[in-house]
Amino acid sequence: MPGRGSIPPEKIARVDALASAIVTKPIVAVVGIRGVPAAALQSMRRELRNRDHPIMVATNSTIRHALEKAMTERPAFQPLLDQVKDPTAVLSAEGNPFSLYQEFLRTRSPTPARGGEVAPADIFVPAGTTSFKPGPIVGELQHAGFPAAIEKGKVILKKDTTIVKAGATISREVAGLLTRLEIYPLEVGLTLRAVVDGSTFYPPEVLSVDLDARRADLARAAAHAVGLAVEIGFPTPQSIPRLLARAHRRALGVALATGYITKETIEPFFAKAMREAAAVGRLMGH
Repeated sequence: MPGRGSIPPEKIARVDALASAIVTKPIVAVVGIRGVPAAALQSMRRELRNRDHPIMVATNSTIRHALEKAMTERPAFQPLLDQVKDPTAVLSAEGNPFSLYQEFLRTRSPTPARGGEVAPADIFVPAGTTSFKPGPIVGELQHAGFPAAIEKGKVILKKDTTIVKAGATISREVAGLLTRLEIYPLEVGLTLRAVVDGSTFYPPEVLSVDLDARRADLARAAAHAVGLAVEIGFPTPQSIPRLLARAHRRALGVALATGYITKETIEPFFAKAMREAAAVGRLMGH
């Protein structure tokens, strides 16, 4: 950071305030705000603030200087410096980094392409009937690579098509037709680029976890573990009720097989005796 004497006092104050804010909470995140319209950004900031996850918007140089200053207390912030690129904000909060990542995913929504953007994933166009009326649109679609045709007076797309591969540039022509087809291949919203929780650095690929799927996996594993414990007779708080129920069924079966009379076996014994007596009666013609 250049000598403080060469920096306007208001900039120093902004850096100091931001540095103080980011060292007070266990979680600090770098947030990407590229492409988010101002009105949408204000709305997202308000919603996050209401959930105790306020984001602070500043110039990248201010954010870098604030992180460098905060690193004297928390060296774990070092990897966050590499994430300060493009329009950036900072979040300082408490909570769980994985839940926070999911919260930021919910700020994202589909948006149309305008042309010139890089496709973040394959752009898939399904086969089927369009809302277009027959006319020049068929030639426009075909020229752009869409498998268009006219059938029974309707414009159709004859087969499923990947119109733009991931990493390729979306042309203006294709972008316009995708919008008319109501296919919005891009997303607008906040991007959680990286998080430091305490002294642990989390890149986005680590945070991108399907929490519902993980919960289902844990529930399945717990059920299998209880089943195994019951199978091998290993007592745990979860397996004991099932072990006792199995032991009871087996004991009842042994008692019935050996003619041992208990409060629980006497009724089945009487029922058996009645059936046998009825069978003997039939054999004797009564």
